[in-house]
Amino acid sequence: MLRAVKTILVLLVALFGFVGALGNLNDWNGTLGAVSAATSMGTFDPVPASWRATSMPVVVWLGALFIMLSKLTAAGFCTVGGLRMWRTRAVGGAEFEAAKQAALTGCGIFAIMLFGGFIIIAETWFELWRSDVMRDPVLGSAFRYASLILLIALFVAHRDE
Repeated sequence: MLRAVKTILVLLVALFGFVGALGNLNDWNGTLGAVSAATSMGTFDPVPASWRATSMPVVVWLGALFIMLSKLTAAGFCTVGGLRMWRTRAVGGAEFEAAKQAALTGCGIFAIMLFGGFIIIAETWFELWRSDVMRDPVLGSAFRYASLILLIALFVAHRDE
């Protein structure tokens, strides 16, 4: 039963990625607008680090593509891993442990996107922590998502007895 729970959690992480990427695609202008709001540093008063601000379309597009493609890639790995986990849930431990690798890779890609993209780039470089408008909805959400996904990854990675 524990293997089935781990598998379902991994497939839910995959679903999170697919739904998120679909949302980004469905409202591409909103996605670009959110990335632009972060990179332009326009949601708070100018600060000494405001020289970092940019509204260059290539930067905004690269940021938006990084977010969407990271979600799709992570979701793909989690789907493959989850399906492998489901197929091997009733066999020996070594097979199930090997099946987890793709799922854990997907969780790791999510962590890279959320920590690297939102915490390091948006929050630290573009000082999004200063924005009363975006701090909680963007950074708070990124932290919650990364925390839950990494918690799931730790649970899944734990060796079954």
